[in-house]
Amino acid sequence: MNGEMATAVSSRSSGGDAAPPRWGTPAVRAAIIGTALIGLALRLWVLFWPGLMSVTQYDDGPYFGSAVRLVHGVLPYRDYAFVQPPGITELMSPAALDSYLSSTASALVIGRFLTVFAGAAALVLAGFLVRHRGALAVLLTCGILAIYPPSVMAAHTVLLEPWLVLLCLAGAVAVFDRDRITASTRRLAWGGVASGFGGAIKLWAIVPVLVIAVLCLPRVRRAAVFAGGVAAGFVIPVLPFVIASPGRFYTDVAVAQLARIGIRVPAWVRFNTMLGTPKFLTEGTVIALAVAVLVFVLAAQAAASWVTRSPPAPLDWFALGSAVLIVLMFLWPPYYAAHYAAFLAPFLALAVALPVARLARGLAARRAQRQPAAAAATADPATAGQAAKGPPAGKPEPPPARRATRRLAGAGLILIGLAVVAGAAAQARPPSRLTGRFDVPAVSLQLIPKGACVVTDSPSYLLIGDRFTSDRPGCSQMVDPLGTDLALGNGRRPATGASHVPAVIGAWRQAFSTAGWALLTPKNPQRIPWNPALRTFFRERFELVGHVDGYNLYTRERPGPAAT
Repeated sequence: MNGEMATAVSSRSSGGDAAPPRWGTPAVRAAIIGTALIGLALRLWVLFWPGLMSVTQYDDGPYFGSAVRLVHGVLPYRDYAFVQPPGITELMSPAALDSYLSSTASALVIGRFLTVFAGAAALVLAGFLVRHRGALAVLLTCGILAIYPPSVMAAHTVLLEPWLVLLCLAGAVAVFDRDRITASTRRLAWGGVASGFGGAIKLWAIVPVLVIAVLCLPRVRRAAVFAGGVAAGFVIPVLPFVIASPGRFYTDVAVAQLARIGIRVPAWVRFNTMLGTPKFLTEGTVIALAVAVLVFVLAAQAAASWVTRSPPAPLDWFALGSAVLIVLMFLWPPYYAAHYAAFLAPFLALAVALPVARLARGLAARRAQRQPAAAAATADPATAGQAAKGPPAGKPEPPPARRATRRLAGAGLILIGLAVVAGAAAQARPPSRLTGRFDVPAVSLQLIPKGACVVTDSPSYLLIGDRFTSDRPGCSQMVDPLGTDLALGNGRRPATGASHVPAVIGAWRQAFSTAGWALLTPKNPQRIPWNPALRTFFRERFELVGHVDGYNLYTRERPGPAAT
């Protein structure tokens, strides 16, 4: 009898009831839906605040621009430098088709909406992954993910991290059967495919893939099935581009990223973004908060293991191992961008939520186990039989409907609190603090005839201005100016010596030679490898026709009538 009770307690403390509903209890479903709606609303707010037609990020120009190039028959790597795998190009291609029907601006807006929905869908998958642990685990996991500032900001336009997180979570949902690796070969294979396609978005997906592969051991066959799915998910979308240009693919995706040269971003600045804390915090405060989070997670895991008398489950190790490896990965290279932290979000949320929920359920199970024994020990002989049967008649157990109502009410209160925190976080980090906001017609892009050949250091403006595609023969297909510097300069950018690399200078001379127009933003020195010869080459060919707040429009042609 005691063994059966211990087994039941262990089951409840680590994974919930023995046979929970497939889609979770009403409280769990409410928590998933509520946090997903909060996360979606916050991401839509960040999208709409600066305006759908505003330029708020450099990276969405290359990522979405590559999709526009692809649907117009131009291949990355072969025809232009592109320093990421082709997954985002393929994902955005359906949206890019709207450039034929309407404009590149409306196509980019579609891509932005799709990215917002991908960020919200990741919340649902995270909740589905931990639903067997109960409403508290779902609320903590999805709540953190919903309001985590890097996740919210990364979903405001076409960036890689929301899609990468979505695919990694899809892989985890397929691979994990409650707390453990599934025995289903089909689920392992499909989980591997999802994770592999995540690698085709960004190579960082290798981190959770490696953790899952280790957890599959020592069952080599299970690990092999998962690895086969990963290989298929990565190779199938990537192989056509590798065949078209194997050397350039390797140089662009591997060499340009691994050999990137730059000024090292301090570790405490990276921790500040990974914690999602305000930028005004001092170095000491950030380090103290990072240590506090680490101590909290480790203490919660230790306490949960002590209370439940069982070690962490594979799902817990997956979350903790992935989070630690991602943090180490972020600390290693010199270069670091704030939106990178969005990839850490689900694993950090899981690493915090899972041990806390396991500890809470373990304590509840212990209390439930002690109550009948305490009642039997203190009862007199006349009432001992009644105590053994259950609680006294005067204090009946709440009916299931009432318990469910209480749980739903508690989940609702927590959701309201999350909504308040989300609003405060949004106000504290307004979208206007992103890269910037720019009204494209202010520099008279409407003077540029449609189909003209335009070169720029930030393609996002040409996408919004519907001047990204050209029908002029020989026009440069460059979509990523900075990526071109990195790929041709073996990891160098203008600030680290790209202006001394002949291949980089040659690419820019070719772009300027074939272009009839040039749009230079205030950040052009960070992306164009100006040296005296290239600057002279440019000035001899282009004439300034528009200037607004550091944005300069040049032409080699006579400006035409205003176009829309």
